[in-house]
Amino acid sequence: MRILFTGGSGKAGRHVIPYLLSQGHRVLNVDLTPLDHPGVDNLTADITDSGQMFNALTAYAGFDELEPGTGTPTFDAVVHFAAIPRILIAPDNETFRVNTIGTYNVIEAAVKLGIRKVVVASSETTYGICFADGPRAPKSLPLEEDYDIDPMDSYGLSKVVNEATARAFALRSGADIYALRIGNVIEPHEYETLFSGFFAEPEVRLRNAFCYIDARDLGQIVDLCLKKDGLGFQVFNAGNDDTSVNLTTQEILDRFYKGVPVTRDLGPREALFSNRKIREVLGFREEHPWSRYVKA
Repeated sequence: MRILFTGGSGKAGRHVIPYLLSQGHRVLNVDLTPLDHPGVDNLTADITDSGQMFNALTAYAGFDELEPGTGTPTFDAVVHFAAIPRILIAPDNETFRVNTIGTYNVIEAAVKLGIRKVVVASSETTYGICFADGPRAPKSLPLEEDYDIDPMDSYGLSKVVNEATARAFALRSGADIYALRIGNVIEPHEYETLFSGFFAEPEVRLRNAFCYIDARDLGQIVDLCLKKDGLGFQVFNAGNDDTSVNLTTQEILDRFYKGVPVTRDLGPREALFSNRKIREVLGFREEHPWSRYVKA
């Protein structure tokens, strides 16, 4: 597939794009900073500028596409990861503006240009725990896609709005638009630098509901979304099978979530940020569990 990928130079994108390339896709990375990786085409553009997004989606990906003399090829899909990635980087109103307007512009351009597959990055923060003011228990566990998402911060709120935007465009156009509620992204080198601390003090993972997603497994999830047609608008949690601490699921529940309703039976080490839907609907099978890289 010929894919336009926004935000591919970020923490997640710089691992997802190589995975997509390994699957035979061609990727044009649209970002304010280029991604220096073999085989990646780059275009500097601002997602908050609607004209630039329409232009990017009708652009050549590289000089080689000039050779046939048949005009600009059409993109098969858009993957939209570009955003201000959390609170406390920019003022709250700027985080909300960039993330919501940028997402609207990208989806609008894609749909109006006839692109039928769009994958957008939503977030675990939509569940309202990560950036809450003070400790906040979930209403129920596990966290699944039908949960009543209710964040109180500008970043999580922007992602809730983006999911509504995606749903509206999917309803109007009939395109497949899938929103990934991405868990705490872990890069390969971070197993060595972070996980011993997670094991020693598991409470530091409470705001993430103990979840994580290996950046390379996220690449697999995006690829599975690109290959799965006909679902319309969908939301998927993007997380690994296990939690990010060396405790059983029941030990986590007993220690940190007393009184929180548990809505179904859980496996011995099943993540509380549930990835059941991506396993059952998309066929996801994790390739990079933490146990492969860290000795508990």
